[in-house]
Amino acid sequence: MARADRVAMILDAAHDAFTQGGFEQTSVAAIAARIDVVEGTIYKYFDSKRDLLLAVLARWYRRLLDEGEALCTPDGNPIDTMAGLVRLHLQAIHDEPLLCHLMFREFRSAGDYEGSTLHQLNRRYTSLLTRVIRNGMDDGSFRARLPVALLRDTIYGAIEHHSWHYLSGRGALEVETTADALMDLLQQGIGTSRPAVSH
Repeated sequence: MARADRVAMILDAAHDAFTQGGFEQTSVAAIAARIDVVEGTIYKYFDSKRDLLLAVLARWYRRLLDEGEALCTPDGNPIDTMAGLVRLHLQAIHDEPLLCHLMFREFRSAGDYEGSTLHQLNRRYTSLLTRVIRNGMDDGSFRARLPVALLRDTIYGAIEHHSWHYLSGRGALEVETTADALMDLLQQGIGTSRPAVSH
């Protein structure tokens, strides 16, 4: 089997194991058993279980980044694009709650997160929203001279705080309802007199 195919198979198995059983409770041996290889095969490609989780999260982040970049077309309306990014983030949390929980708990609070691959991917991902905010200020969709970084952090912070009970296995997360409510709040605060975001 080609190296890329083997790595993809390991990552698929690790993703399923981590999201079904949790990081702490999952052993490398259990991941290896899912694809009928010995534990040493996993260590041929990854130095540790944590490195394996990092690779799983990085692959997920890259897919999310690709989806976000596809939303940010040069001729797109900034309000609609912002709404798309809000829904994308909420949908990612809804679809991968355990993976997101691991990201927030295992990596973002860790001492080696700053400057890591995940940190760099996160910066690229959140920069999409920053770009949309600036584009909206330039074309008059949003008020001029908005505190861009603060607004970006407000949006992502609100989403993640609102989603925390869901990420912890308590309650539901209504993607469309939450996205609509957040966009309504944002447009009241930063929008001009343009029509509401289309769906």
